[in-house]
Amino acid sequence: MTTSATTASAVSVRDLRKNYGAVEATRGVSFDIFPGEIVGMVGDNGAGKSTLTKMIAGDVAPSSGEIRIGGTLVQSSSTTWARDHGVEMVYQDLALCDNLDICANIFLGREITQRAFIGHWKLSHDTMMAKAQNLLNMLEVKLPNLREPVTALSGGQRQMVAIARSVAYEPKLVIMDEPTAALSVSAGQPVLDLIRRLPQRNVAILLISHRLSDVLTTADRILVLRRGKIAAAVRASEIDEAELLRLMAGINVPNED
Repeated sequence: MTTSATTASAVSVRDLRKNYGAVEATRGVSFDIFPGEIVGMVGDNGAGKSTLTKMIAGDVAPSSGEIRIGGTLVQSSSTTWARDHGVEMVYQDLALCDNLDICANIFLGREITQRAFIGHWKLSHDTMMAKAQNLLNMLEVKLPNLREPVTALSGGQRQMVAIARSVAYEPKLVIMDEPTAALSVSAGQPVLDLIRRLPQRNVAILLISHRLSDVLTTADRILVLRRGKIAAAVRASEIDEAELLRLMAGINVPNED
């Protein structure tokens, strides 16, 4: 994926800081992610990844700095605001409802309704089913009957349902939090293949993972977060796992403080 100087960023972060008392969780983080781009983010536990992504997703209010989504300045630390303006997050625990089927999980919180009679509405199950199947077809995701409860799915299939839900309403940015952490290497491959197809929909992806091989083979660029700051920004094609580990450990990183 290539970008030009005239391409508007899907998300722009400038000098973003978050303090918890005397603790600096993030210390002046700045970066851009462009439509159709997959950016990986790596760092040891405590590097600030979770705080940073929660600020972008509206879960946590920054202490200072700014976030722009599609050029719009974020003025409210609210997950509803972030979602309404095109930010979706696929959490590590997936946030699926086990008692609901695949189709219902894809439309969870955004159900389609139709008029039943004056003053009353009902769920439009047929419409949601058709739209869900069309979405999965476009994403090249094969799942069993969409009326199957998600409890009947494998871990990889459940992850793909969560990802499909995240792109159902044409978001500008999807944040992936450890999408393969609970999966074996073989089960994780279809999930990574799906993530690699998402830029075709002009969506930007922020991929957080401790599996460096996943990030190296999936991302266009990689941001290395260390002690609350961007320690390095590299092209995935120009670095290997050993060098990435050195950057994460702070080896050969100048002016870290």
